[in-house]
Amino acid sequence: MQVIKRDGSSVDYDRSKIAVAIRKANAEVEESEKISEDKIDAIIESIEKKNRPRMLVEDIQDIIEQKLMDEKKFVLAKTYIIYRYTRALVRKANTTDDSILSLIKNSNKDVMEENSNKNAVVAATQRDLIAGEVSKDLTRRVLLPEKISKAHDEGVLHFHDADYFLQPIFNCCLIDIGNMLDNGTVMNGKLIESPKSFQVACTVMTQIIASVASSQYGGQSVDVRHLGKYLRRSRDKFRARFRSIMGPDAPEEIIEKLTDERLRSELRGGVQTIQYQINTLMTTNGQSPFVTLFLNLNKDDEYLAENAMIVEEILRQRLEGIKNVKGVYVTPAFPKLVYVLDEHNCLKGGKYDYITKLAVKCSAKRLYPDYISAKKMREHYEGNVFSPMGCRSFLTPWKDENGRYKFEGRFNQGVVSLNLPQIGILAKGDEKKFWELMDERLELCREALMCRHRALLGTTSDVSPVHWQYGAIARLAPGEKIDPFLKDGYSTISLGYIGLYEVTKLMKGESHTTPRGQEFAMQVMNRMRAACDRWKAETGIGFGLYGSPAESLCYRFARIDKERFGTIEDVTDKGYYTNSYHVDVRERIDAFSKFDFESRFQTISSGGAISYVEIPNMRHNLEALEEVIKYIYDNIQYAEFNTKSDYCHVCGFDGEIIINDDNEWECPNCGNKDHTKMNVTRRTCGYLGENFWNVGKTKEIKARVLHL
Repeated sequence: MQVIKRDGSSVDYDRSKIAVAIRKANAEVEESEKISEDKIDAIIESIEKKNRPRMLVEDIQDIIEQKLMDEKKFVLAKTYIIYRYTRALVRKANTTDDSILSLIKNSNKDVMEENSNKNAVVAATQRDLIAGEVSKDLTRRVLLPEKISKAHDEGVLHFHDADYFLQPIFNCCLIDIGNMLDNGTVMNGKLIESPKSFQVACTVMTQIIASVASSQYGGQSVDVRHLGKYLRRSRDKFRARFRSIMGPDAPEEIIEKLTDERLRSELRGGVQTIQYQINTLMTTNGQSPFVTLFLNLNKDDEYLAENAMIVEEILRQRLEGIKNVKGVYVTPAFPKLVYVLDEHNCLKGGKYDYITKLAVKCSAKRLYPDYISAKKMREHYEGNVFSPMGCRSFLTPWKDENGRYKFEGRFNQGVVSLNLPQIGILAKGDEKKFWELMDERLELCREALMCRHRALLGTTSDVSPVHWQYGAIARLAPGEKIDPFLKDGYSTISLGYIGLYEVTKLMKGESHTTPRGQEFAMQVMNRMRAACDRWKAETGIGFGLYGSPAESLCYRFARIDKERFGTIEDVTDKGYYTNSYHVDVRERIDAFSKFDFESRFQTISSGGAISYVEIPNMRHNLEALEEVIKYIYDNIQYAEFNTKSDYCHVCGFDGEIIINDDNEWECPNCGNKDHTKMNVTRRTCGYLGENFWNVGKTKEIKARVLHL
């Protein structure tokens, strides 16, 4: 029998531990209140006769208390309860020693494999992880209500980023980069004035990204259209310089040719600065900035021509890649690129189709960019097109006092995710019980989300000047509270979810891609969305439904439920739960059908959603990939491609590093299994990972089938 401890971990059943606990209580009472060794054995046997493969430690202790009461040993029962309570206090006093020491020894796999873009062996990353373990401990023991901590430990819900909850910082944001570049900013007490050239603007932008990333968790997004102005400034500066040097009689075409050559050199250098800076800078949490570059060729943009040049150069350099330690060009994980498809670049004869063709070529080799359909997004967000925060978190439309929509300079307060499969397991096919349980757990999620909201209330701008005083979010005075930005829908707060496929399988016995399964899945989605809308109406806080990017969570929930409820076919037996509303990674479905099916869930999950298809090496069949791009524009708001882009340092193999039958990454050419001697990049769950994954996510990646 396995005993499930309070932190969700399991240990082998040991009857001697029960006997020791009762004997210790026995030693504290008078002779008349003691219980015999035979009775102790009988109590232990009554537990063992239940013949359960798994039992919660609390259930075992409850049985002991009840048996002592049945024996009329009330004083002994009270003493045992006090002993149990005292042990609980000891556990609460410090629960971090083992986790921290195991991090230093590189043996804490749960924490070390939580984020595929953090190298947990590096000292800077370890420092952040160690601080995070202390923060998580205080969050569970002191800051959160006990029932929320218990729900998290039991896999009822997941309180995301508990390692940062101790500090009054938030999740993802859209940096108001235009404001910061145009009006200047301050970093480390030093004034950064508005740039006079494109190259300097690129440098300042990367400095801003690193500073912002170090003072929050989650992702940041930057709209690169704000750089167009500075590329024009460089052009005007170069033209004036050449005119001054060559005199007023110099032919205009010569001036323009020289200006264009010099400008393109600056363009290459500026974009290279962005790419190299983001990939070499290290934030204070021990990873590259988790940044998204939003590539939107807005037809109404005054600097559209310049921005077309910038986007084209960003795609060219990403297609080339970045050199690894061997000097070989490989696929970098960051920055994430999101390319907007609109009427002039959706491969239907538009002016900028040539840039989209370059984007397709880049996706086939380097996985990015991902694609947003401006056509579909306008339908969902009151005619607006804007960037996700990080990989998939979307804001709701919000207008300022002048009635203008505002997206940049807004953020997400945090996420709590609901374990849908566990509700299905407990309901055992009974829909009445399912909906009752779901409503109860939604209210628990609401309470957990309000903990996040209340933790930020009263925060002053001094906690992160780059965010609150110098333009990334606002320009508040020192000491001014950020509270207005937490209310009235300015920022969002997200109800996440995982395992729509598994819960449908549990309740209907079939995938949510079947008509019967889809009907139930849509009911689940609409129930969660209705809860978010109701909470927003009641509080004025921007609750949103968010398809969780479950990297470590897909494994954590599945592991907890397997330990508690055993092996359930197509649910707990896989080692992972399916991300948000996605089609099961093993299901045979073509790319067009998958996008068509998942698009209807994106509409409901408007606080966060992204869909992908798994593709083979398409570098020699770009025309087929272009047909999928056309389909994305007309049918789904936000989509991406998964392909393989790996390299083996041992033999020089450039292709797909496989996952073998032992769940190990292995070069198919030479058999190399050393992680330090290979570059592997995979789509984790909306963003790319390059430092390998936990066992559950690795199994999920291995199980993925091709859709094209």
